[in-house]
Amino acid sequence: MGIEIDIAWLTLIMFGSLLTLLMAGLPLAFVTGGLACVFLFVLGDARALNIVPSRIFPLMTNYQLSAIPLFIFMAAMLERAGIINDMFDVIYKVMGGLKGGLAAATIIASTILAAMVGVIGAAVVTMGIIALPAMLKRNYDPKIAMGSIMAGGTLGILIPPSILAIIYAVVAEQSVGELFIGAVIPGLLLSGMYIAYVVTRSYINPVLGPAIPMEERVSNAEKLRLVGKMAAPIVLVVVVLGIIFSGVATPVEAAGIGTFGAFIVAAIHRKLDWPTVREACTTTLKASAMVIWIMFGATIFVGLYVLEGGQQFVQESLAATGLGPWGILILMQVLLVILGMFLDWVGILLLCVPIFVPIIKALGAQAFGLDSTEDLVLWFGVLYLVNMQMSFLSPPFGYALFYLRGVAPPEIPMSDIFKSALPFLFLQVVGLVLCMFFPQIITWLPRLVYG
Repeated sequence: MGIEIDIAWLTLIMFGSLLTLLMAGLPLAFVTGGLACVFLFVLGDARALNIVPSRIFPLMTNYQLSAIPLFIFMAAMLERAGIINDMFDVIYKVMGGLKGGLAAATIIASTILAAMVGVIGAAVVTMGIIALPAMLKRNYDPKIAMGSIMAGGTLGILIPPSILAIIYAVVAEQSVGELFIGAVIPGLLLSGMYIAYVVTRSYINPVLGPAIPMEERVSNAEKLRLVGKMAAPIVLVVVVLGIIFSGVATPVEAAGIGTFGAFIVAAIHRKLDWPTVREACTTTLKASAMVIWIMFGATIFVGLYVLEGGQQFVQESLAATGLGPWGILILMQVLLVILGMFLDWVGILLLCVPIFVPIIKALGAQAFGLDSTEDLVLWFGVLYLVNMQMSFLSPPFGYALFYLRGVAPPEIPMSDIFKSALPFLFLQVVGLVLCMFFPQIITWLPRLVYG
């Protein structure tokens, strides 16, 4: 038999070594998986290694997860076909006449983009390349320009079809469709708050976001023609989400239809050629492989931790803080945001959700004024997604900040990028608090759809 070790020490050693190796710049998938195998061998014996296939196999054969490569492919295909550039161009011409119109257009475009793309990096980088130069050229305040790109870009986590939501649903053993629908209103709420903020600030102080000059505006007839150009991709999004929401098909089937639709849209735009398809395939392969490997590694790591009594330990430690259910919930969210500074989002999900969800369930739906356990898991799931969105924007290590740094002009200092994120981060906190105290924002739509 292996070594007996106190769970408190084990927690420290396991997560300590995890952080140390991550700081050394090793990839998360192999760090979690490798450490898990080492600890399995040290704590157990050769037989304990059987936990590896028994944890990985259910993930390899999980039907829900096959939606991930499909949604990534759909997004990659649309991006390669130049649809996203066209879309910004259209929205920007339609809204350019408003004060702050370009920033609002960026957020609207990002919201629609989020409904096509389940991954966050793509939206921030794409908007950074297209929208940032356009806004700076029109003398927009760089902080408003950058903030709206980053805030809009992170909506991809919340607005379906979100890859993160699919993984959460699989890990928390919850319906993907319900989580998608639950995230719609919070997503639109945040998007609306961002737009309101940008437009209000530009109206109070027009220097921040001037309207584009008369000679650059387009006639109404031209506007109609432009919107017509966007018909195909928008129909695609409506069809995919409509299928999921009406419950006609599962998210996986909808993803399949979306992928097929992406081919057709690319063909309509005369962009369907072999290089496009090949590049889209490569992107998909890289992204999916990364996500799945992280899932394999992290699930063994957490599986071992729970097996050694980690679940109990975390539950008792939280109870010992003497906080009520709300206190525990807030503490969990603080932990999520802190982890978000260091870890990849898939990693956080797989390390925290398997431990947090049972604790939240144990506190009970009544403690939070909800009707049923299903509502509770759904509500916590959407709160979790909003938290992840905050961790993307939070200085000093938020992903969105660095994605933007990669494409922003070099003369803009990093400190400006940090500052531009703060007002939007504050709006996210407001959104989170609203979702916490008015759970109906989350639960109303799924109830309507699923009864």
